[in-house]
Amino acid sequence: MRDHIGVNLSVSSIDDLSKRVLAAAAEHDKHFPGPAAGRQQVHTVYVPADRYSATTPADFGAEALRLLSNHTPGVGSFGAAFGLDPDIAGTVRERVTAKLAAEPIEDLRIDFEDGYGVRPDDEEDAHVDQVVEAVAAAYEAKVLPHFWGLRVKSFTDGGHERSMRTLDGFLTSLRDRLGRLPGGFVITFPKTVMPEQVTIFTDYLARLESALGLPDGILQFEVQIETTEAIINHRGDLGLRAIVDAAAGRLTGAHFGVFDYTAAAGLPPEEQRLDHPACDFARHVMQVSLAGTGIRMSDGSTNAVPRSDSAEDVSGTWATHAAHVRHSLQNGVYQGWDLHPAHLPSRYAVVYAFHLTGAEDAIGRVRAWQEHTQSQRGVLDEPATIKALTARLQRAVDCGALDASAVPQPR
Repeated sequence: MRDHIGVNLSVSSIDDLSKRVLAAAAEHDKHFPGPAAGRQQVHTVYVPADRYSATTPADFGAEALRLLSNHTPGVGSFGAAFGLDPDIAGTVRERVTAKLAAEPIEDLRIDFEDGYGVRPDDEEDAHVDQVVEAVAAAYEAKVLPHFWGLRVKSFTDGGHERSMRTLDGFLTSLRDRLGRLPGGFVITFPKTVMPEQVTIFTDYLARLESALGLPDGILQFEVQIETTEAIINHRGDLGLRAIVDAAAGRLTGAHFGVFDYTAAAGLPPEEQRLDHPACDFARHVMQVSLAGTGIRMSDGSTNAVPRSDSAEDVSGTWATHAAHVRHSLQNGVYQGWDLHPAHLPSRYAVVYAFHLTGAEDAIGRVRAWQEHTQSQRGVLDEPATIKALTARLQRAVDCGALDASAVPQPR
């Protein structure tokens, strides 16, 4: 046969094959819709519920600035403390200082789990009421972080009824106090072992929405991957995709829990650290399982904190934490946990240095691609590389490392 442009063809029709190709593409897109849209926080700061107040973010920022001022009074000492290139240390210090003053905490999680502990019901109920008042005050004063939420107790440890009671009491009282649920709210669901737990939690959230008059699906959550069973399940399969499916579209993130995971894997306490090879394995499984799903991944925490205000203790904490943050970034994990004001300077210093290093080259490559010219490096980039460079630049803008005016806009 001959088609409309005069090419000789032997197969009379491929319409049925085209339909199958499109069906396969639709099935793929259902499971892999692409990366999440919008800003990703660089960290999640966990604060025990009984210690949370409306001023917690400002208090963390003030203490972080005090530590910076006392222990890194100049550019040289700042760069040395965090292992920065001297060429960018001054710029990083300036921007980190501004960040700590304006937005010290990007994502706050009020913790009713491990950081809070098991307490009598009347005591936890009282702290729920206290947290509601503090959140309401922060919202009304416009100082509630961009992202915020609660970590409830685990269904794995037998705390499921207390977990649901705390969440119900908090949301009910907050509705009565404010008349609405402030934006940026997310729930942390810890120590996930089986997808069945996630199904039950998802069903409970639907009941809460109905009882509270909230829109369907507004209550979203992140799971904490802290168990070996969540990585490889009882059948010997990779466990995370079943957990994702069980969340029925409510899952926004998966956070790696360093210490529970390494303990479950049998590591001795002195080896339970974020950059251990056992953690690298778990994170890589998480990365591959979540790539393209729109569910973001976060690394875990560093448990090193200063024992005193001495230069030795503070610099030791910064060195350990900075190394862990750098390890996460180098492995493509752009979010982690922070637990102490001393973690904020090292978090932002390393994140900002990471984004600023090579930023000019990345900007040049994106512009060259947009203009269909060769970059100064003489590299012909692939579309996937340009997407990665563009995403990196946007992350830099979102966290304050780069000004938006410096980044090429999509065309």
